[in-house]
Formats: sequence, structure tokens, C-alpha cells
Amino acid sequence: MEGGGAHRTPEDVFRDFRARRAGMIKALTTDVEKFYQQCDPEKENLCLYGLPNETWEVNLPAEEVPPELPEPALGINFARDGMDEKDWLSLVAVHSDAWLLAVAFYFGARFGFDKESRKRLFSMMNNLSTIYEVVTGTAKKQVKEKNPKSSSKINKSGTKPRLPEPNSRGLKMPPPKDEDDSGGEEEEGEEHENALCGACNDNYGQDEFWICCDACETWFHGKCVKITPAKAEHIKHYKCPNCSSSSKRARA
Repeated sequence: MEGGGAHRTPEDVFRDFRARRAGMIKALTTDVEKFYQQCDPEKENLCLYGLPNETWEVNLPAEEVPPELPEPALGINFARDGMDEKDWLSLVAVHSDAWLLAVAFYFGARFGFDKESRKRLFSMMNNLSTIYEVVTGTAKKQVKEKNPKSSSKINKSGTKPRLPEPNSRGLKMPPPKDEDDSGGEEEEGEEHENALCGACNDNYGQDEFWICCDACETWFHGKCVKITPAKAEHIKHYKCPNCSSSSKRARA
């Protein structure tokens, strides 16, 4: 990124960051065989560079002191044959993430970014998965964890449904994690969404009936434990199948 005297914005630096990141991801994923061959341990200290045109190169570090940009980790080739390939690629990925951040904030300092500009730059970078997360597959796992069966949790209007409010002694809904927390309806809705059924281990669905075991305080879908709202009206103290079985074994 040239033009130190020109006015640059966090968006300009972020585009440079994203392009360099794309190049390094290619080296460690789709071009991994080529990258592996270029990192010959018999050669001198080598570095992995991400370039602004979304490509990569393995090369010797810059000879000028101080360098025009922060330098990547030196000698990545020396560890290649002494480690499992996946572990080695993960290590290179971690150092690549650190280098990308260093370059981005070098530009931020060079272009005189203030606190808000630095914050905006970091926020944009932080919304992307790290190279390490991409290389190790962690990024895909996080997406799955954030959106489990997301299609079944959204009603026709596109908004997340809320659990029905309890209207009787037997009809019970998952409580908030902290009764003293007054974070409002949005926070309470998230806590309800995170509640899992003790039988099927799934989240709540729209307008589903839940009941809580008075012995172990675990929540269940009514259908999973064969309890209907009408039946729950006549239950003073509900015990789930597990607790009922434990009580019978204790008496025996």
C-alpha cells in the first residue's frame, strides 16, 4: 500500500489486509503442496508473504533495516520436517495472523489513525475468521455452533419466536440463568433459546410446551417426556423419567 502522504481510511487498510489474508490462505490450503515444496529446510531463513493482489510468495526477508513493512516469522522452513504437517501448517497460520495484524496497524500508525479509526479497523478485521481458524477448520465449526438448525428457529416473519409464557402451575418455561439480571426481553430471549431439552438435547421450537423436573431442575420438551399441558395442570411435583427411575431403585 503506497502513498504515505495520501489520505487513507480504515477501509483502505482493511482491503489491503483482506487481500493479503486471501493470498496466505491460498498458500496454506489450495496451494499447500506448492507451498510445502518451496519451504525447503535446506534453504536459508524463509518467510511467507501475503501480497496485496491476493497472491503469496515464500522468500527471504528484506535486507533493508528497518524494513519497509513489519516482517513475517523467519525460518518457517526449518520446522517443516520436524513436525506433523498439520501442526506445522497451523503454526505458520498463527504467525501469519500475527503478521497481518502488525502490517495493518503499521499502516494505521503511518496514516495517523485516531482511536475511533483504529477501533473501526480492528472491528472489520475481527469479523473475518483468522487464518488459523480457516486452516484448522475451526471457522466452519463456529458457524455450525452459531446456527444450529437455524431454519427451524425462525418463524414466517423472520423473527425468532419466544417461548409461551407460563399460565399454570404445571406449565413451565426455561428460566433466565440469573434471576437478578435485568437485561431486558432480548437477553431473556437469548437465554431461552440456549436452553436444551434434557431428553433430545435440542433447543426450543416455536410454541412448544416445556416442563421442568422438580428433582434435577432439567427442562424437557413436553412431547419428549409424554406430558401435555392438560396433564401438567394436575401435576404438583414433576419428576423426569431419570429421577423417577432413581427413586424406584433407591426404594428397592
